[in-house]
Amino acid sequence: MANWHIYTGSGDEKAAIDRLPNPPKWRTFIGSPLLKQPAPLSDDDHQAASYRPDPQTVEQVNAALYLRRPLLVTGRPGTGKSTLAYAVARELGLGPVLYWPITSRSTLRDGLYQYDPLTRLYEVSKSDDMKSDDIGRYIRLGPLGTALLPYRHPRVLLIDEIDKSDIDLPNDLLTVFEKGEFPVPELARHGDGSGTVTTADNDHVPVCNGVIRCNAFPLVIMTSNAEREFPPAFLRRCIRLELREPDATKLREILTAHMGDLAEQSDDLVELFLSRKTKGQLATDQLLHAVYLTSEAAKHGSVDRAALAERIMPFLDGGPMNGD
Repeated sequence: MANWHIYTGSGDEKAAIDRLPNPPKWRTFIGSPLLKQPAPLSDDDHQAASYRPDPQTVEQVNAALYLRRPLLVTGRPGTGKSTLAYAVARELGLGPVLYWPITSRSTLRDGLYQYDPLTRLYEVSKSDDMKSDDIGRYIRLGPLGTALLPYRHPRVLLIDEIDKSDIDLPNDLLTVFEKGEFPVPELARHGDGSGTVTTADNDHVPVCNGVIRCNAFPLVIMTSNAEREFPPAFLRRCIRLELREPDATKLREILTAHMGDLAEQSDDLVELFLSRKTKGQLATDQLLHAVYLTSEAAKHGSVDRAALAERIMPFLDGGPMNGD
């Protein structure tokens, strides 16, 4: 491990985020008042604890942390793109991962916040005291909006499969990523722009002057299956990482992390998995399923491990059928 690394990829929870230096002057943000980091949802996240990134991945995650830039992670399905976000959040104690799954209908507003004017109109119509109308009660922040609150340490935001988005979304994100803030017009037009809004974590936090502004820029991890190209202006503002498919050595490390001593008895399935990958697309979790299932089945009598493994490792890209 290089001694400048904040994230080590070891799976050990060391809370090294306190060693993260101040950002470059051009990436300094001044949101306030500072909010306390939310507690993790669970201490028993096996996928995150077992994730073992390669040195290049560790390097690029740390680059994104230091430079306060989004990390664009590309790779085939099953290479661990999404799991990386949970592994970083767990090791550095950054709280629950904020998850934003992208579809062709996703807009920037979906990620920032939602406003419910109908409920507000109904409740105000039943009250004689208009001063009691706190518009913030009708605003719920999305995952991106929550990540941009002024936490003391970065939140981890996973924007999953951004290549499925409408063509405009990557460019729409640029201004938010550059400024580290966004306005909430519904609040800004109401009194002094103050209110208490609901976060994606179901917490209630104050907002001043109708603007949400970060203090620690979030660690934004955007995943892509490389199904489309992104605008140069968008790419220029990202740290980029390509996750390659694991070789035999890496697969054995993954099996050991997930299954302990059982990995030593699985060389035959590792070889079968790699052999089949030359004919079609497979994901690493399919190998994990095969090792677990064949091991459990063998406890109850003789089993053809290879045949059973092949049946639960179908090709993901329409490759040849089993037995071809």
